[in-house]
Amino acid sequence: MPTNLALDDRLIEAAQRAGKHKTKKEAVTAALDEYVRKRRQMRILEAFGTFSVDPAYDYKAERQRNAGSPASTPSRSSPRSRGARRS
Repeated sequence: MPTNLALDDRLIEAAQRAGKHKTKKEAVTAALDEYVRKRRQMRILEAFGTFSVDPAYDYKAERQRNAGSPASTPSRSSPRSRGARRS
């Protein structure tokens, strides 16, 4: 969708240099993407501490109960599970 915006040229150029973007469009798209991610993170942080927690819930027992499930064990085909190190 084509959009015409009056943006500060110095700010756009600084964003291009900071992000090593080749075009103004890349710089604006990256800035908007970062803005949206940051706002979502802020909403999550604002919600922190607003949910009630059941004091009787035993997370350690839940971990032990799920320890045998295939989703919680590392894949045997993974190089990391065979002791391989990253270089």
